[in-house]
Amino acid sequence: MIYTCTLNPSIDYVVELDSIQLGDLNRAKRTEQYPGGKGINVSRVLKRLGVENTALGFIGGFTGEFIREELSKELVNHDFVKANGTTRINVKLKSGDETEINGQGPTIETEQINELLQKVEAMNEGDIFVLAGSLPASIPADFYKTLATAARARGVKIVADTSGPALQEIIEEKLFLIKPNHHELGELFETTITSKEESIAYAKRLVESGIQNVIVSMAGAGALLITNHKILYANAPKGTVKNSVGAGDSTIGGFLAAYTQGKALEECFRYGVASGSATAFSSDLCTKEEVEKLLPEITITQV
Repeated sequence: MIYTCTLNPSIDYVVELDSIQLGDLNRAKRTEQYPGGKGINVSRVLKRLGVENTALGFIGGFTGEFIREELSKELVNHDFVKANGTTRINVKLKSGDETEINGQGPTIETEQINELLQKVEAMNEGDIFVLAGSLPASIPADFYKTLATAARARGVKIVADTSGPALQEIIEEKLFLIKPNHHELGELFETTITSKEESIAYAKRLVESGIQNVIVSMAGAGALLITNHKILYANAPKGTVKNSVGAGDSTIGGFLAAYTQGKALEECFRYGVASGSATAFSSDLCTKEEVEKLLPEITITQV
């Protein structure tokens, strides 16, 4: 089973306007609401690609119920811990440039933290556990590390998609997969990465520390996959970027979908890049049809 974990989920409220005038009345020409959060995005993509999984995390209030109902409509399994407060709403304003306003999530109590930890302690050897997104302010900064340690003790493969201090804490945990972009990779090593060669050099250091697979996304410049045995490069397919939200999560979803179906590493990487690109080229997360349409456009080469 694949489990995803979103500690600070949201409703993503997308508002499209011709222009924004601050201090004045603005009228939207289109609005959409989606269950949001990086782990939830991975769960939705996995399901769209035909892979069963279970979404974990904290949700509360009427916004939490919306997330639960929407995931149920998409037939995504979920086993959330109920929070006392209300799940946040993140507003995405689109008017040429994209502006984001992220809300505040609920305070998570010790009892709820322990309840989630118990779910992790019930996982089985061979399961995959995706830890994705930001940490709520009320949760200890090392909580991802706590969850990863508990999962790894049970033979669970751990995937991390976060940044900043949370990423710094968890990279010591012998992860199965990590997917920083080149900016996040640079932050890990307190430097600025500006080339493919620098991305490879620093990703190799993560592999040497015990991480099995490192995918480095470089936006329009493509992506890299670095392992102990291979360095692979994938070009970015051509298309019009409509949506920056969820592209990285979709890359992870696509990679894991192919991995669980027993595909070769190169094909897992290709499927991941196609999934991330398909999401970037659409208004919501990718569909299986969109992903498969892009696959022939992606060439994997060994560096």
